[in-house]
Amino acid sequence: MRNPRPDRRDRGVSPVVGKALEASIVVLYVSLLGATLYGGLVPEYRTAAGAEVGDRVLSQSTQRVQQAVPPTARAVETRVRVALPATIRGRGYSIRAQNRTLVLDHPRDGVGGRARLALPAAVESVTGNWSSGEPAVVAVRGDADGLTVALESGAAE
Repeated sequence: MRNPRPDRRDRGVSPVVGKALEASIVVLYVSLLGATLYGGLVPEYRTAAGAEVGDRVLSQSTQRVQQAVPPTARAVETRVRVALPATIRGRGYSIRAQNRTLVLDHPRDGVGGRARLALPAAVESVTGNWSSGEPAVVAVRGDADGLTVALESGAAE
């Protein structure tokens, strides 16, 4: 027959098992919370923040191009540096000219956009593109016939 009184050596196991179960529940909770946030909420927020940064970059780039073009002068040659962030939402991007419009191209869906340039009638064409990894320059050249605006990579002179 078994002794109805438990052995005193068995009493130390109960607190250890309880603490191990508590720790495993906390680890499970934290891992589920992390998976939920990084699987759904955080990427959506990062894309929304990236779209805002992209809009701001496009707006500032449009302003710099418009400021580089003199309103009345025709015989001009100038280069103006434009500051661009290296990445938007962790990725490189490009800005290109298309029909007097600047277009931001980004590899992530939801980040990008277009901005129409308000330029004088003397501007005949706007060409070129910028890559986020290189220095960006607006080059304006003109003669008696009109002005051309080019988005170029390189240092301003």
